[in-house]
Amino acid sequence: MEAGTAILRDIHELDAIPWWPPAPGWWILFGLVALMLLAAGLRYWLRYSGVMPGWRGDARRQLRALQKALRQEEPREVAGRLSILLRRIAMARSGRRRTAGLAGDTWLNWLEENDSTGFNWTKRGNVLLKAPYMPPTWVVERKEVARLVAAAKRWVDTVTPAARKPVFRWRGLTALQGINRYVRRVDA
Repeated sequence: MEAGTAILRDIHELDAIPWWPPAPGWWILFGLVALMLLAAGLRYWLRYSGVMPGWRGDARRQLRALQKALRQEEPREVAGRLSILLRRIAMARSGRRRTAGLAGDTWLNWLEENDSTGFNWTKRGNVLLKAPYMPPTWVVERKEVARLVAAAKRWVDTVTPAARKPVFRWRGLTALQGINRYVRRVDA
């Protein structure tokens, strides 16, 4: 062994990079993901627990109360209260001018057009029209009223109203009226 080689040592490899603790960028990413999950969970809880302020939370509470009342009260009375509640929901959702004057089959047609869940209100909603005025001797099935309450809950839970068919207007005419006038002019 030479005199200068005793001082030299062997080459050491770098230590493996530990996975913990992570770099500051990972801490920021973890924090953002945790905040997003917390916000989503809080919004979900507020929305579906009925605590959320506004007409949706109030409507959910009242619909749950109607479901509980359906177990003990007459279905005819619950259907009458459901009819009133649906009208209030419709006015809160679409405005008083568009919904307050609706009655009878036009009311049920409006419900079906504005319900994006696809429930057939015109076929199954006749109980809503007749129940408040039925004599006490007439029987309304609990299942039918329960089905209506469940459909109303789904309707309240939908975020947006049903999509309307777009109406193209040009010079005060809808697209179909404009085409019909054009065809008549060409044929003449």
